[in-house]
Amino acid sequence: MGTEAVEILFENGFSKVCNDTDPNINGNLQDCCWFEEVIDDDLKWSFALNRVLHKGTSEFQDIALLDTKRFGKVLVIDGKMQSAEVDEFIYHECLIHPPLLCHQNPKTVFIMGGGEGSAAREALKHKSLESVVMCDIDQEVVDFCRRFLTVNQEAFCSKKLNLVVNDAKAELEKRNEKFDVIFGDLADPVEGGPCYQLYTKSFYERILKPKLNDNGIFVTQAGPAGIFTHKEVFSSIYNTIKQVFKRKSLVNLLRNDRLA
Repeated sequence: MGTEAVEILFENGFSKVCNDTDPNINGNLQDCCWFEEVIDDDLKWSFALNRVLHKGTSEFQDIALLDTKRFGKVLVIDGKMQSAEVDEFIYHECLIHPPLLCHQNPKTVFIMGGGEGSAAREALKHKSLESVVMCDIDQEVVDFCRRFLTVNQEAFCSKKLNLVVNDAKAELEKRNEKFDVIFGDLADPVEGGPCYQLYTKSFYERILKPKLNDNGIFVTQAGPAGIFTHKEVFSSIYNTIKQVFKRKSLVNLLRNDRLA
């Protein structure tokens, strides 16, 4: 990054301006090298950084890849942490394995989003799969995750993986084939954001559901579901889904109701 200074954001950003030439960047980090994310009006968390691996703005969103002291490499999109190298497996294993184990013989998978490659990595552990389509809208996210997230390099190189850079709605709409399992590994549905249309009733009803094979399964992340956080996005996503799928689960495992 040369001598390029890190731009500081005081809400969901860095604590103060740091320059790559500062010895603290690669040595003992002090106050200038922390990333902060606001969780609520009276709550935020902070992470000490080794360095900023990538920071920029793509066509769709603000993105950053941070090397943190405690949690390894961390992906941040629009100021919100999406996953951390040390513990991302907890989320991705819970997202991917239950539906693939519930399906009698899964062969084809479509992943909406998932640009970092972790969802594809977990899916490819299932030997019955013949094809995994991963469709992410942001080429820049895919490119720097392929470069820096070494844990997913094998998945990116798999012959079973079909990596598509496109809007998942448009990609599903134009495809003729159907899938055994469709995953939504997406950011939360912020109005005006790139993922918002992938959580609507019309999308589920007109585009996604018809792309499921008989006995197919759809699973999506639905944001935090805690006592104080479920109203952020979880309740609205669940209430939307239950209008389309008769059989559903609060752990986000949704079976196509045509043969249920």
